[in-house]
Amino acid sequence: MPEGDDLSVLNDDPFKQAVSQFEELLVQSRPAFLLGAGCSKCVGIPLAGELTSHVLRKGTLDEDSKIILESIENQFCGAGYAQIEDYLSELIDLLAIAERRRVRGATRQIVSIGDREYVAEELRNAVEQIKQAIASAIESGKISIETHRNFVAAVHRPVRVGKQLQAGDSVDYLILNYDTIIEDALALEKISYSDGIEGGVTGWWNPQTFDREGLEARVFKLHGSINWYEEPGDPLPRRVSPNIKLRGNDRHKILIWPASTKYRETQLEPFAQLADRARGAMRPELGRQRALVICGYSFRDEHINKELERALQESKDKLTVVAFTHEDELTGVLQAWNENETLREQVLIFGNRGFFHGETKESSDKDLPWWKFENITRILKGER
Repeated sequence: MPEGDDLSVLNDDPFKQAVSQFEELLVQSRPAFLLGAGCSKCVGIPLAGELTSHVLRKGTLDEDSKIILESIENQFCGAGYAQIEDYLSELIDLLAIAERRRVRGATRQIVSIGDREYVAEELRNAVEQIKQAIASAIESGKISIETHRNFVAAVHRPVRVGKQLQAGDSVDYLILNYDTIIEDALALEKISYSDGIEGGVTGWWNPQTFDREGLEARVFKLHGSINWYEEPGDPLPRRVSPNIKLRGNDRHKILIWPASTKYRETQLEPFAQLADRARGAMRPELGRQRALVICGYSFRDEHINKELERALQESKDKLTVVAFTHEDELTGVLQAWNENETLREQVLIFGNRGFFHGETKESSDKDLPWWKFENITRILKGER
């Protein structure tokens, strides 16, 4: 038996039929994938909660920035689920308030956090330090990306007869993570792709690369990337080789924005362009079906959820969402979609203890580990 979870439970009906339905959707539809933090967990990159602990406890922040972050964390006391991206979003909102007061020439330009007061420059410094700490946590240590290589190989070049994509189809990857694992895996498998950056190890933002003929994949980093940097006077990202020192600033700004950061940042480039491209990726071409496979995502970002629901509503039954979730029973937006009579037939949900599609509800008294990224990869490779 292959290493990892026992997938034999998926060989029995009705779950065998559900897996076959998933496989057929990928063949019959032009597929796209929305990948969240859970898809990087298998290679050792920390989830959001673990990332919070790393940033707060590892001593990478100066004293003022640490106090600011701890004060914001305390303000979330009692919240059911809060982590570093929520805290960073809160800090960015406070920075926007301080900046607005400064620009308008207000007498009081300070912002209170906990029992202290801060000016915009102190908050901006804390934001950049936290981003640097996040990047450091993601980049620390060498990782094996064999699972991701197997995943993209299974999607683009399946060995099983009848399971290949239709000729000429490219695959869109909507990435919510800051890491570069999918890009690295595509490159190592010699799959031509664009992530919007022109050049090589060092490059510049050029969204026209998404439209080049012959691409096998497009990667939309909706929240930025740990290897995207901002040079003074240019808000568009540069990819910079780690051994290069940018002029005038040894610690350059990393272009990442947390999932819960609201509309101010998402209206700026390149994030507005990426959001528009992502909307297009969710919309089927005329006369075509589109399958959007979602894995490693917690469905806690209301902005993403609204975009997904809007795409379902506007697709005229041409978009099918395949959602993998670790939950035993449906909750939140997945429950709402499953109970919505106008959407439920377009949504297939693979849960830890069941399969849900329209009026179909198949429950299991055993765990169904198909929701894990590494097991989705094994399924795509034909293992069970």
